[in-house]
Amino acid sequence: MGRRSRLNGEGTITLRKDGRWEAAAYVPTSAGTLKRKRQYGRTRAEAHAKLVKMLEQANRGIPVADRSWTVGAYLTYWIEHVVTPRRRPKTVLAYESAVRLYLLPLIGNKRLEQLTPKDVLAMLGRLRQLCLCCARKLDVRRPEEEQCCSRGKCCDRRLSVRKVQLVHAVLRNALQNAVREELVSRNVSKLVQVEGPNYARGKGLEPAVARGLLVTLKSDRLYALYLLALTLGLRKGELLGLQWDALDLEKGELVVRRSLQRIKGELVSAAPKTRYSLRTIPLPPFVVDALRDRRQQQAEERDACGAEWLESGHVFTTAVGSPIDPRNLNRHWYATRKRVGLDEYRFHDLRHSFVSLLLDLGVAPHIVREIAGHSDLQVTLGVYAHASTEGKRKALTQLSKLFE
Repeated sequence: MGRRSRLNGEGTITLRKDGRWEAAAYVPTSAGTLKRKRQYGRTRAEAHAKLVKMLEQANRGIPVADRSWTVGAYLTYWIEHVVTPRRRPKTVLAYESAVRLYLLPLIGNKRLEQLTPKDVLAMLGRLRQLCLCCARKLDVRRPEEEQCCSRGKCCDRRLSVRKVQLVHAVLRNALQNAVREELVSRNVSKLVQVEGPNYARGKGLEPAVARGLLVTLKSDRLYALYLLALTLGLRKGELLGLQWDALDLEKGELVVRRSLQRIKGELVSAAPKTRYSLRTIPLPPFVVDALRDRRQQQAEERDACGAEWLESGHVFTTAVGSPIDPRNLNRHWYATRKRVGLDEYRFHDLRHSFVSLLLDLGVAPHIVREIAGHSDLQVTLGVYAHASTEGKRKALTQLSKLFE
């Protein structure tokens, strides 16, 4: 019999001097060129299987990467060139932190195209056992007597379920971008399920409690801020980022277009949370009156400061005109809630109260959603809506009449 010749594009399998089998074939790359790619196996059958898979992907039009990436190198590239130009500063900070503290140390040296679901699953297991002091290198900034892991006494502080979920989500988003760039053929992190956290539902204030809170704050210089939180449902960053040029007190309208956040030690005015957060809200007359009082109060503070006044254009400022740090608003709320007996409530629960009160009044959910700036109606109904005790009592009373 004559010797059989291989066809073009069929590939070759040869035995190497080191005892391994090498499969090679010309396949299309993400750069639009043909490149001879090699796969290795301990047996000829293993190398043949890899060759078949590589040629199958080529026939389906799936190119291979034109260069070899490590997971760490690709994540660094992704943060710089994909995430930073497109995402809000606070989101970039969260993603960068997840990559730097957790993903790079655990899987940064893996080859991107060789990453498997098993690798991701093992990474998540190590992540759940990781000591926070080790991961964040906290000991080096502590006095010696307060150090833990560096002295062999682990404090057993672990990552929360939410943090593990976030790290997995960052990896999943990065790998999905790698699929779009045709660097990998599939997103292996999607094949690994991660337990989600059980969120504690926020608490909404009863109407009488909300009124009592506003009465207590009536003489406070931040009274109008709390009024807007309870009656318009603005987020903390939206309240602190609100500027006078976003208000039209004659027409009675407020435009939400900026959010004040602390990023890497600096106060940054950024776009709101989502595109749905950009919204125009009509102002009730009593809110307009409160904002006019706030403008007059700010004018008096400006006159008192004279040349030391720091003009920022914000509605809610410090006594010298600079923007209010979100952490200082937290401190103000902690003192306020202690004074009125609301220790278990967060500042964000004022927003929960706003949504719940409107729904209790029978306002259509889609209108509540637009005022609150939610991206999804299910968020309005499932997360923020809390029926009041009186509302539930009224509903059950109506039901009971059917049986009387």
